[in-house]
Amino acid sequence: MKKLFSASLLAAGLALGNLAQAAPTLLNVSYDVMRDFYKDYNPAFQKHWEAEHNEKVNVQMSFGGSSKQARAVIDGLPADVITMNMATDINALADNGKLVPDNWVTRLPNNSAPFTSATVFIVRKGNPKALKDWPDLLKDGVQVIVPNPKTSGNGRYTYLSAWGYVLKQGGDETKARAFVGKLFKQAPVLDTGGRAATTTFMTNQIGDVLVTFENEAEMIAREFGRDQFEVVYPSVSAEAEPPVSVVDKVVAKKNTQAVAEEYLKYLWSPAAQEIAAQNYLRPRDATVLAKYTDRFPKVDFLSVEKTFGDWRSVQKTHFNDGGVFDQIYTDKQ
Repeated sequence: MKKLFSASLLAAGLALGNLAQAAPTLLNVSYDVMRDFYKDYNPAFQKHWEAEHNEKVNVQMSFGGSSKQARAVIDGLPADVITMNMATDINALADNGKLVPDNWVTRLPNNSAPFTSATVFIVRKGNPKALKDWPDLLKDGVQVIVPNPKTSGNGRYTYLSAWGYVLKQGGDETKARAFVGKLFKQAPVLDTGGRAATTTFMTNQIGDVLVTFENEAEMIAREFGRDQFEVVYPSVSAEAEPPVSVVDKVVAKKNTQAVAEEYLKYLWSPAAQEIAAQNYLRPRDATVLAKYTDRFPKVDFLSVEKTFGDWRSVQKTHFNDGGVFDQIYTDKQ
């Protein structure tokens, strides 16, 4: 009887093992403002994978400020894939523990960034402070809501866009530093991520302007109503290229490399590019983009790498401990 019971347990264990093997689970560690996109993308990918491989796949998500999320993966959060809003956060995985190879950015098209986004101003209805471009954010009495560049790619793109604005006006590094320093002095609080900054602005009603990505503007409209705010496109925006990567060391341990790679490659499919456009992310697919010109105004995009150098240099110069941001923000105290 005892042997029979043990055999039954063994059979049950094997059945459970086969079941688990039949339904691999992926963990995608991402950043705040991508919640709505992946809510739509994941079911589409699951349907695609099941049709192609005749097996189900589970997808789990983790969201937060992008740099905070990268740090969590470095510290052991077992992400199969990481989907960040700038290359610095995936470079950090290469530099700390070699979780991804140094050349990760070359493994997928478009520097491993399946879509792009612009930085916009979200202002109160009627734009009472007449905020039209970067210099307007420096006016006396204007409170700017922006996440912390130390923990958020959203905050870093704001910083770089403002710095780039000064350079485009013919200003030098000294003028740019003073301009960006003044901008961050206008911030009453620095949240850790983009979604937290949205809560500060929309729910807590703090600040005159929220600086964020254009796709977050649509998420705010869906949650709070289109009559609560207006969207202003500044004259200059650093082009946000949110990159993605398989986390090699994790997928090797979990035996999920094939499904993780397909999960990211499918982001370039026409179906996924359509989902991106519907969530106000600028698709790379020119045919899909052409269908949505009404929601993607032409923007004077600034290339970060052409303007500031490679991402590792940008991170080291501006955002690492003791870098330019720390220097100008300390001056605020």
